[in-house]
Amino acid sequence: MEPNDIGSYLDSFSHRDWQEADDGAGPIRFAMVGLGWWTQDEAMPAVENSTFCETTVVVSGSAEKAEKVANEHETIEAGLTYDQFQNGEASDAYDAVYVCTPNATHLEHVETAADQGKAILCEKPMEASVERSEAIVEAYSEADATAMIAYRMHTEPTIRRARELVRAGAIGKPVHVHGDMSQGIVGWGADQWRLDPELAGDGASVTDLGIYSINTTRFVLDRDPVAAQAMMHSDHEYFSEVPDEVAAFTVALEGDVYATCTASQNAQQGSHLRIVGTEGTILIEPAFHGESNLELVKGETSAVLDTPGVDQMEEEFDYFADCLLSGRDPEGTPEHGLVDMRTLAAVYESAERGERVEL
Repeated sequence: MEPNDIGSYLDSFSHRDWQEADDGAGPIRFAMVGLGWWTQDEAMPAVENSTFCETTVVVSGSAEKAEKVANEHETIEAGLTYDQFQNGEASDAYDAVYVCTPNATHLEHVETAADQGKAILCEKPMEASVERSEAIVEAYSEADATAMIAYRMHTEPTIRRARELVRAGAIGKPVHVHGDMSQGIVGWGADQWRLDPELAGDGASVTDLGIYSINTTRFVLDRDPVAAQAMMHSDHEYFSEVPDEVAAFTVALEGDVYATCTASQNAQQGSHLRIVGTEGTILIEPAFHGESNLELVKGETSAVLDTPGVDQMEEEFDYFADCLLSGRDPEGTPEHGLVDMRTLAAVYESAERGERVEL
């Protein structure tokens, strides 16, 4: 691609290049499993504004909470406890299940949904360990269900355009990637399940934030990890149960591309993804917080991509529903998510052993 072709190439992308279903199709009815702040403040409003989805059932560990949330929304037909959900109550009222509970509890809800023959949208990371993630793959495969791990960056227009630019050779051969995602959670309250290894998994910063750099790099470059090397530490008392208040790690990907990433839950909020090639550079900043911006530099020419502002959760739900309505599998399958889980495990193992870990 010549430098003077950059602008016209960027302008050629459509907003929802993934959409196959007609706008009037659906709706896909969702049961929301887990009624924490992310579900109520992000997921449910996104579904309410979506093209193909609606929320018809909510599920919580608290009967009172489930009933309260159900009463606040006209489309919701039932508010269930986890036990009622597991027993199949109101199962005729939904087509798909969104699982947004602590990582170590995803498996049980995915197994319930799979047993009911429902489609499954499971938050990332898909579980707290590789072994339990493998059980998720087994459960949905045996049920022949459609399932997706909720990687919202897969439908972010800026990220999709970055992938197409790489595929078109806009930056030549990819050489290396720099990724960062950081935020400060100190003072958010003592009840932070992300700091509890029994609920979150091996750590906090890499598991919760670093996965964005890992998975988005995989998505943009169409390459999978082959090894990892890492350093991390925790000094603040808030992070006494996890090893990665601050973490830096390098993931080697297929084709001799290196992604060097940082993540911290005790830092100024920010994120970026820089993809460096033999002939150019793509910079996305912010990459994972808020509305993304993309700059492409090639030789002496640079172009800034002005993408439409979207609700990433709305796009994610509509993409999953579009896959169901059109009868195709999503890109972020549980098998895809399992690669990330094995990569996360390798990052933590490398930090503990002080050496490179092969995948």
